[in-house]
Amino acid sequence: MMPLAGPHYAAEAMTTADRIADALATPPPPDPGDDYSPSSPRWRHQSLSKGAAGIALLHAVRAHAGLAGWERVDAWLECATREEINACDRAGLWFGSPSLAFAVAATAPSGRYRSALRTLDASVAMIVKARLAAARARMAAVERPTRDEFDLVRGMTGLGAHLLRRDPNGPLVRDVLAYLVELTQPLSVWNGLPGWWTIDIPPGRPPADFRGGFADHGMAHGIAGPLALLATSMRRGITVEGHTEAIERICDWLDHWWQESPAGPWWPERVNIHEHLDGRPARPGPARPSWCYGTPGIARALQLASIATGDHARQQRAELALAACLSDPAQLARIRDPALCHGWAGMLATVWHASADDSTGQLVTHLPGLLSTLLHHADQAEHDGLIEGRAGIALLLHTMTARTSTCWEPCLLIT
Repeated sequence: MMPLAGPHYAAEAMTTADRIADALATPPPPDPGDDYSPSSPRWRHQSLSKGAAGIALLHAVRAHAGLAGWERVDAWLECATREEINACDRAGLWFGSPSLAFAVAATAPSGRYRSALRTLDASVAMIVKARLAAARARMAAVERPTRDEFDLVRGMTGLGAHLLRRDPNGPLVRDVLAYLVELTQPLSVWNGLPGWWTIDIPPGRPPADFRGGFADHGMAHGIAGPLALLATSMRRGITVEGHTEAIERICDWLDHWWQESPAGPWWPERVNIHEHLDGRPARPGPARPSWCYGTPGIARALQLASIATGDHARQQRAELALAACLSDPAQLARIRDPALCHGWAGMLATVWHASADDSTGQLVTHLPGLLSTLLHHADQAEHDGLIEGRAGIALLLHTMTARTSTCWEPCLLIT
């Protein structure tokens, strides 16, 4: 893994990580007035994104490194499990029992939390089997999916990312991969639109723009997530029938929607039916560069896929696209927060891992500036959780400084 740029940055990064972790040492007491609305702390407790599950993961990594005791981990896991563990249709890698399973399995020492892990493993298996059955029924009816069916946050990609780390040789991993392969098949009944052409409407967007469905390209909710999982599993020697062809179909789609601009290549965040028929996006240039959407996440997914399939030319194109994005002040100015999902931490984490595989040698030159910017904005996070808050910033800084194992990055599918 690429080194940090100089002892000053390393010391500041470690100090910042320590300070944030100490500030998150103790969970809040229960609030009997909480309800179960999406904004409730009760809902957030089981969230890897904004809640206790992600904070427990931060403290577990630090406990492994000998920087704190396991009592912090125990306290936050107790906070996360105050209410009945959620295994409903909203549960996925970032929420509910899969979120807790990922947090515990990623860092638990041998024998610790053994009983809890058995319960969580059974819950995840039940969820995966139910989701696969529902997806197969939907496919048999030739209906279009929602992004929740296949995405990283709640869908099969996120569940597959957990299973790939937790039980890589188990049958459920291959079942998920086989589903993703089938998802990439174009359907003639949809006039050749890809199988991931979705029917749900992005929040806050005009419904009229998406009545004909759309293709989402992002790592968090779009097809870059399945591409990254298929590529990561292939690099580990875990494949299913049609695996390579599925990777090629996604890559060909993203190649088709590759856009050129004076600032460098970019991809639209999503493409609706009007843009598909026109053959070009309505947006004239790149939006915010981030892990969840935009060039960084898509470029990393393409880089991983190109490495897995041995496509050196495509790999270099993806790396040069990412380097161009990092060199464009106008794009960087659109980043407004420091968190992993769509902020500076996510950009730094993506580039840090992409640098380790970079064939051009350009990406590593951007690490000092990205790290400096993250350190400058680290205290501006609005939440405390892993994906969208301070815990994720501290965990990234700790990982880069202490060279700990990459046990948590699979929840972003960047390694």
